[in-house]
Amino acid sequence: MKIYSMTATFGKLAHQTLTLQPGLNIIEAPNEWGKSTWSAFLLAMLYGIDTRARTTKDAIADKERYAPWSGAPMEGSMDICWNGRNITIERRTKGRLIFGEFRAYETDTGLEVPELTALNCGTMLLGVERSVFTRAGFLKMSDLPVTQDDALRRRLNNLVTTGDEDSAGETLAQKLKELKNKCRYNRTGLLPQAEAQRDRLEEQLRFLQDLAGQTARLQERQQELEERVRLLQNHKAALDYAESQAETRHIGDAVRSTEALQEKCDALQAQCAQLPSEEEAERAKTQLQHLHHSSMSLQMEQQMLPAAPEKPQVPARYEGLSGEQAVAAAKSDRIFVTELQTQQKSGKKLAKLGTVLLCLLVLAAGALLPIQPVAQIALAAAGAVLGIAGLVLLILGNAKVKKNDAQIHVMLAKYAAIEPSAWEEDAAKFAAALDSYAKARKEYDETATELNGRRQALLEQLQELTKGEPIAECLEKWERVTATHRSFADAQRDFRRAQEQLATLRAITKEVPAPEFADTLTYTRSETDAQLSSAAYELKQNQLRLGQYQGQAEALGQEAALRTQLKQVKNRIEQLEDVYFALELAQKALSAATSELQRRFAPRISKRAQELFSKLTDGRYQKLVLTEDLTMDTAAEQEGTLHGSQYRSDGTVDQLYLALRLAVAEELTPNAPLVLDDAMVRFDDTRLAIALHILEEFAQDKQVILFTCQSREKRLQGE
Repeated sequence: MKIYSMTATFGKLAHQTLTLQPGLNIIEAPNEWGKSTWSAFLLAMLYGIDTRARTTKDAIADKERYAPWSGAPMEGSMDICWNGRNITIERRTKGRLIFGEFRAYETDTGLEVPELTALNCGTMLLGVERSVFTRAGFLKMSDLPVTQDDALRRRLNNLVTTGDEDSAGETLAQKLKELKNKCRYNRTGLLPQAEAQRDRLEEQLRFLQDLAGQTARLQERQQELEERVRLLQNHKAALDYAESQAETRHIGDAVRSTEALQEKCDALQAQCAQLPSEEEAERAKTQLQHLHHSSMSLQMEQQMLPAAPEKPQVPARYEGLSGEQAVAAAKSDRIFVTELQTQQKSGKKLAKLGTVLLCLLVLAAGALLPIQPVAQIALAAAGAVLGIAGLVLLILGNAKVKKNDAQIHVMLAKYAAIEPSAWEEDAAKFAAALDSYAKARKEYDETATELNGRRQALLEQLQELTKGEPIAECLEKWERVTATHRSFADAQRDFRRAQEQLATLRAITKEVPAPEFADTLTYTRSETDAQLSSAAYELKQNQLRLGQYQGQAEALGQEAALRTQLKQVKNRIEQLEDVYFALELAQKALSAATSELQRRFAPRISKRAQELFSKLTDGRYQKLVLTEDLTMDTAAEQEGTLHGSQYRSDGTVDQLYLALRLAVAEELTPNAPLVLDDAMVRFDDTRLAIALHILEEFAQDKQVILFTCQSREKRLQGE
């Protein structure tokens, strides 16, 4: 198969196309260009995507890893050449099923290619399973070492041991295994089935014998239970007869009790006829109780009434005055005191003026001594006038001050220690206190009057109801009337109930015949019922088990027929055991032959791998040994012993496994392309040139696709 082109919407690829040529294709591109994505796309187009895989902490499932970055559905197509036919393969996402739609058709005509399906596409085109192709023809740097799986091992073994991938030896081994498994495989197969049939027949025979013994015991027990039931039923009949006799006596007692109750009703009815009705008694009692309760509540309300408010104490200055008069008097007194204080100030001024004039008179007298007599006389006359005036003023001023002081003292004494400026406020407080008292007194008087009125009305109502009798005696009288009516109602109810019970007793009482035979049991009725129920239940279960055992015995068949079948099955088991033993011998012989052939497997692959490895290393390594698990030991020139790959450099190890990969690919995937993804990055230039030469030789027979992030490959190819 050869690939012409691939178009992908896959991962980072968005409707991108990669065109290829027959032979060697070297695709040089930088990291993150999409080389590994194209490789994964090629595998997905051939073998599909496992949609059942789930992402784990160690690996991302392909359906998520390669989901298109653009958000478009995953899809792609490939133009290929297969068996001389140009074919186009398409896979598209269908609904939620990734790559769920597959189509293969001839590129030129569009005709369907029915032999290619979504499941077999890769196997049909390449001739190998996916696991074989990824290990033989699909090389990446990260997994150059070749590991085993069942498909790869089977193909390599068949190819090497028989030269044919469809090995008759393995087919024979499979047939022997299938025949052996048909005889015995764990708990299935003909032998286990026959042994199970033998065990089943033996168990049936044992069970049949057990059934016979159990049936005999059940039949014996059934006879015992039937006799037990007969005795219990007779005892129950005796109990019924005794109860019937007792019920007859109960009817007589009930008749006498009913008659006594009727007499009681008649007497109470006559007594009630002479009394007020029960409704009147209840109504009077209720009214009396209500009025008595209201009276007690009113009395308690009067007791809880607060004391009458006390009139505030009247100061002497306000004696005989109302609040408004006290405020007016305080205001008048304040004004009067203010005027007196003003007059007192003017008197003091006159006294001061007189004092000044007297002082001037004294000074003038001192000044007259050196003056002429005529002048002294004139001045003396003037001084006398001034002195008299000053003295008069002094006397008048002091008199006025003393008078005002006396009046002010009287007014201040009237108001005690209160300042004149606060007299009106004090009077206002007194007026407010009088006003509050008047209001409180009015409310108190109204409340007391209202309570007294209510109490008087209650007393009048009580007087009307009791007619002057004590309340307790009246209540007791009405209570007796009520009790008498209730006793009459109770007696009527008891009489009706007694009549109903008598009627019920007469209805349920039936004549019961005497028991069939003498009763010797002493159980009570409940014990008898329990014993009879238990015996009847056991008898029923016993009958059911008898029926089951008889049915099981009939289902098992006759003992003679079972023994005949058992003998036939044992003979068949002996024959199958002989066949199984023969198959084991044949299987061991074939296994020994296959082991001998498998010992030829390693030399054939290792010979070709050794040739390629020697070329890759320019003749340095001439010896290579391949084990059955595809690990390799090598020896370079001048080395006397073989060494494993862990003793070689990274580049040499890559070359070693590339040689093995190419050898395996030659054998197992001759028709498949060879894909290499950065598989030679650790090769030096010399060995890389040799590897390119080897790939060009391979490209003569198959298409080779080499993805690389380096420019060395194209440069060395051109040299």
